[in-house]
Amino acid sequence: MYVPIILGTARRGRQSEKVARFVLEETVNNGMESDIIDVKDFRIDATDNSEESLQAKRLSEKIAKADGFIIVTPEYNHGYPGELKMMLDMLYEQYAKKPVGICGVSSGPMGGSRAVEQLRLVCIEFHMLPIRESLYFPMVEDLFDANDKIKDRSFSKRIKKFLEELAWHAKALKNSREKSN
Repeated sequence: MYVPIILGTARRGRQSEKVARFVLEETVNNGMESDIIDVKDFRIDATDNSEESLQAKRLSEKIAKADGFIIVTPEYNHGYPGELKMMLDMLYEQYAKKPVGICGVSSGPMGGSRAVEQLRLVCIEFHMLPIRESLYFPMVEDLFDANDKIKDRSFSKRIKKFLEELAWHAKALKNSREKSN
């Protein structure tokens, strides 16, 4: 089962990258194939978000083979980054009928909850199935040690439940997609 992690910001000094690497490690440890799809590798001009663009074709190859997705997004000014929206908007059908789990990241106490709620609505428009479980990484600057390892090991227990739900939906929807083809 292939479940890539979409890293939703390209800002310098981004703390979300630490979260994405932690989520990647846990996803692989829980038996899934995964890698990070980084928005900085798919940056486009604001007016070039068509499926014909070179970036969209590169992205389409990864997204089409995915069984589900995990999005790690920071919260900026009560929303998620515009570059994440632009990257998502490059494609449409490739996301359909696949589950998505969302991880919010913030330097404040809410863990990106407002960005997660907004992103859920966008995922629904793409015909993705947002899972019930979400992960929130509040006060992110204090969550990781000097080696970028998470200090609060309770996140391993939380992510296990998150990944179990995502895997269940990914299997069910994959079977359904295969039967309808």
